[in-house]
Amino acid sequence: MLDKTSRVLDRPVEGILEDIETFLVSNPEVEALRRLLRFARVTYVEFLHSLDDLADRTRLAADDLHLPAMELRERAPGQFSLMVYPGLPGFVHVMMDVQQAMADDYGALAMLTHNGQQEGVEVISIALVESYFAEG
Repeated sequence: MLDKTSRVLDRPVEGILEDIETFLVSNPEVEALRRLLRFARVTYVEFLHSLDDLADRTRLAADDLHLPAMELRERAPGQFSLMVYPGLPGFVHVMMDVQQAMADDYGALAMLTHNGQQEGVEVISIALVESYFAEG
């Protein structure tokens, strides 16, 4: 379906996935997803640390949705790497957009970079510039 949509719209699959995720995270009509992502997380850093168990939490809400495993590594204060394991094509692009939307939701200023694959795992670098940049 994504490949067909990509051809019809003459847009890359990654861009379509990012648009879908932006809609899912920011549209008031689907606020339940954002609440699920924020559940019991007060700060953006707490949200980042919760990504390790996102696949398990998602299965509680939608048992037929199997997200790839993820692992957050803190490289230095405010510097993180999110390892996204194989399992769902294009998912790393969705996660980049989710993270950016959630940083905005928490009022944090974060810079994200997709570093490509390293040893078969997609890597996203996250630089938390300011935890309380703006009102969430």
